[in-house]
Amino acid sequence: MLKKVPNPIDRHVGSRVRMRRMLAGVSQEKLGEALGLTFQQVQKYEKGANRISASRLQQIAKMLEVPVSFFFDGAPSGDTPEGGFADMASTTYVSDFLATSEGVQLTKAFIKIKSSRVRRRIVDLVEALAEEAGEKA
Repeated sequence: MLKKVPNPIDRHVGSRVRMRRMLAGVSQEKLGEALGLTFQQVQKYEKGANRISASRLQQIAKMLEVPVSFFFDGAPSGDTPEGGFADMASTTYVSDFLATSEGVQLTKAFIKIKSSRVRRRIVDLVEALAEEAGEKA
């Protein structure tokens, strides 16, 4: 029996819910309680395994203090982007990164750094580490 593959838009919306929830510091349990759901249901929404109804998405948007349109920002359209593959990839990897707990933690910590010089040095360090990791692969 074949495993059902989530619709790309459902996955995108779910990942945006996860990203916003994590940035707001809300657990799956807390969001589920506020919506009258189990954390497992929230988990399925975030993975795109279950579709989020329009009314439920409206509730989630209100709880996470964003407009409903936030969840569709950068969503796949099925059309080939006019700028080519590079434009699509540049927005996808950022969304994918911010959908991880590490991405959210790193972003929150980075934003707290006031010195632009220190932030630049951190970027340089991460780029050097990534380059070194690429050479070893």
